[in-house]
Amino acid sequence: MPEQRRIGYRWNLRALMAQRNLWKTTELMPLLRSRGINLSESQIYRLVTSTPERIPARTFAALCDILDCTPNDLFEPYVEMRAAATANAPKRSEDLGIQPRSPIAKRIRLVNPDEGE
Repeated sequence: MPEQRRIGYRWNLRALMAQRNLWKTTELMPLLRSRGINLSESQIYRLVTSTPERIPARTFAALCDILDCTPNDLFEPYVEMRAAATANAPKRSEDLGIQPRSPIAKRIRLVNPDEGE
C-alpha cells in the first residue's frame, strides 16, 4: 500500500495583489466585473483575506488574467502530513479490543513501587 499523505494549499491572492499594487479588495471588483464575474464586496473580501475551500473555475481564470499569473502562482499545494502505509486505523471497534456497550474508561490502580503488588 502506498504512503498516505494529507495535502494542504497556500492561497496567494493577497500577496499577488500587493505585487501588482492592488491594495484594497474593492479595487478587484471592477476588474472581476469586466470579465463577467459578479461578486459582492463581502464575497471578494473573503476571497482575498481567507483561503477558499471552493472557487468556481471562471473566477479562478479571471483572477489569473487580472493578475497576469498562472494557477500555480495563485494556488500552491503542499504536503501537510505523511503517514506510513501501515498507519491505517482499524475499521471495527472489535479490532481495538472494545466490545459494543462496554465502558471504554477503566479504573486504574496506582501501585507504589515500594509496597509491591
